[in-house]
Amino acid sequence: MNNTRFATAVHIMTLLAKSPQEWLTSDWVAGSINVNPVIVRKEISVLREAGLIISRQGKEGGSQLAKEADSITISEIYKAVKNTEVLGKKNQNPNPACSVGKEINVHLNTLFEETDQLVINFLGDKSLQEFADQFE
Repeated sequence: MNNTRFATAVHIMTLLAKSPQEWLTSDWVAGSINVNPVIVRKEISVLREAGLIISRQGKEGGSQLAKEADSITISEIYKAVKNTEVLGKKNQNPNPACSVGKEINVHLNTLFEETDQLVINFLGDKSLQEFADQFE
């Protein structure tokens, strides 16, 4: 994943975990991450679709975790925002006349899937609460 979506999502989720009784606004969260609130709202929308966050609108609006932080795994956050392969992209048009080129993407697919599963398994052993507990 060669972007900041995962880091942004974990940051959002950690802030929510640290303030479980409060409705945090996207403006406030954006101030912590030091990004435009539109970016935060986009990620909150994705996390809400994944069932990790609940939100309410209006003057008293904001977002909270949809469930306890100790029942949310970091892998759930990863899967919600993942939009690229851990190892990057495959070559789009390898030479089909080449002995390697004609089969490279088949073998890369397997490698990419296995690597992604390792990441998901590794992150699945870590709860959001465990991660959030690292912060005072």
